[in-house]
Amino acid sequence: HIDDHHTVEDVGIALGQALSQALGDKRGIRRYGDCLLAMDDALVRCALDLSGRPYLVWNLDLPTQKIGTFDTELLREFFQAFSTHSGMTLHVDKLNGINSHHIAEAAFKSVARALRDALETDPRTSDAIPSTKGSL
Repeated sequence: HIDDHHTVEDVGIALGQALSQALGDKRGIRRYGDCLLAMDDALVRCALDLSGRPYLVWNLDLPTQKIGTFDTELLREFFQAFSTHSGMTLHVDKLNGINSHHIAEAAFKSVARALRDALETDPRTSDAIPSTKGSL
């Protein structure tokens, strides 16, 4: 039996490592992404940089300690592991919200949409690594 904390953290680690491996040298991607996402009462902003320098800024307080049987403190643990193992600078901010479920769902969706933008091919620099240093 593995506890919820380690299961959630391990999923973040595995997804982060998979993303890092899939990106390779990051040639041609936009690199940066952001999203402002509204979901009912919740409004969550995400901004990220696929820089290779992991850092998490987490301003997402949840009004309850649980969503069903899920400990809400594990959301941060997931995103910490995901950002660390993908090499991503990740900012997640709750701007509004009173329902923990809506806030959590908005967080995941805003990160996913920002990530989609960052992973898009930049047609102006499709053969270049998106860095003035030439590597990420």
